[in-house]
Amino acid sequence: MARELLRYGLTLRRFWGTAIAGQLEYQLNLLIELLAAVANLAGSLFILSLFFAVPAGAGTTASLGGWSWPQALVVQGVYTLLDGVATTWLRPNLGAIVTHVREGTLDFVLLKPIDSQFWLSLRTLSPAGLSELVLGVGLILWAVPRAGASLSPVGLLAAAVVLVAALLTLYALWFVLATTSIWFVKTWNATEVLRAALTAGRFPISAYPPGLRVVFTLVLPVAFLTTVPAEVILGRGTPLAVGSAVLVAAVSVTLSRAFWRFALRHYTSASS
Repeated sequence: MARELLRYGLTLRRFWGTAIAGQLEYQLNLLIELLAAVANLAGSLFILSLFFAVPAGAGTTASLGGWSWPQALVVQGVYTLLDGVATTWLRPNLGAIVTHVREGTLDFVLLKPIDSQFWLSLRTLSPAGLSELVLGVGLILWAVPRAGASLSPVGLLAAAVVLVAALLTLYALWFVLATTSIWFVKTWNATEVLRAALTAGRFPISAYPPGLRVVFTLVLPVAFLTTVPAEVILGRGTPLAVGSAVLVAAVSVTLSRAFWRFALRHYTSASS
């Protein structure tokens, strides 16, 4: 077991080392991506500020679904962080699954002496999303003290756990959608629909009508991607919320694994 983990670790280091070396050939792109990320975040903050522009009633302060401006910024920070992960890791890898299926090169992936889901999920990365990661973390660190929150060591651990759970849940959603290309080949439109739906995570889940809250919690787990991690970061999370986030992540990853194996049984190789 340890030898197998070491082999996968060395493989991953070779994958990412090669990818970074290739991307650094175009260093100007990093600056362009940074400017694009700053502009995108500025636009998101402007849209969010519109909900706080309306004066509150006498004796009250403006809020969005019960969230103050600094608290809502934490949600936006978590969303920016996840979007950076998607740009760095998910889109370059999972978007390539469609190409492998269409061109028949998935056959070569399946013949490699390594787990095919591991290869397809972690083969490359794009530094373009690193600027979003930095901006997301920076926004969270800036907003948390202004929201009057402080994290204990236990709180930091809980925040790390729910953030990892959110990343795994997001990965599972992307991977399942990419896997459907084995039947439909072109899933670009579905990918755009998923991206549009996930933008709902820029706002606290309590800001939506009750019907949408159910959809974004039980059908498409947007709440567990941004709102629940933000609550835990702000010290408002409960053990139930943390446990639910971990459970959703575990179920999502397990289902994505099972769906991949099911899809492979229906895959018609280019040579068959």
